[in-house]
Amino acid sequence: MAKRKISNTLALAVLGLLQEREMHPYEMAATLRERHKDGSFKINSGSLYDTVEALLKHGWIEAVEVTRDGRRPERTVYAPTALGQAEFVRWIDELVRVPAAEYPKFLAAVAYLGALGPRGAADALDERAGHLEARIAETADILPSIGLPRLFMIEVEFALHALRAELEWTRTTAAEIRDGTLAWPGKGAA
Repeated sequence: MAKRKISNTLALAVLGLLQEREMHPYEMAATLRERHKDGSFKINSGSLYDTVEALLKHGWIEAVEVTRDGRRPERTVYAPTALGQAEFVRWIDELVRVPAAEYPKFLAAVAYLGALGPRGAADALDERAGHLEARIAETADILPSIGLPRLFMIEVEFALHALRAELEWTRTTAAEIRDGTLAWPGKGAA
């Protein structure tokens, strides 16, 4: 499989928004935040404008209009090109079909959980469980208020399932450490 010219998933979000309607970058950022997509994509103005420039450079989007509202700066409105549309569909298909190697920081930390000792590890997992519970509650609360069809927020539903699974694993592992069913060999057993 050929290496994709653009692999930043923020580009995927931009192309996704442009499926709905033509937009300028400020509107893109506002829409992504309004829909709480900042949990799925890293959104900041600099990276968004860099992403738009990369999409333009590779011919995936094109400027269709420049507007000015009062004394505000000019805003360039973009739309996907036929190439951009084809790449968007191909990219989505690939990401859904083929699991990619991802390297979450939490997995790296869990690999060395033993360094914390049983008490430290159980305490750290308990604290993580509290953070996960809060995140789950916050996400579950905002999801219905967004008012979009389920298909447009399905990644949030997936994220909730993943958070719930992580919470269950975290609680179970902390309990196993505390009750001694997870063996803790060697030094640092305090």
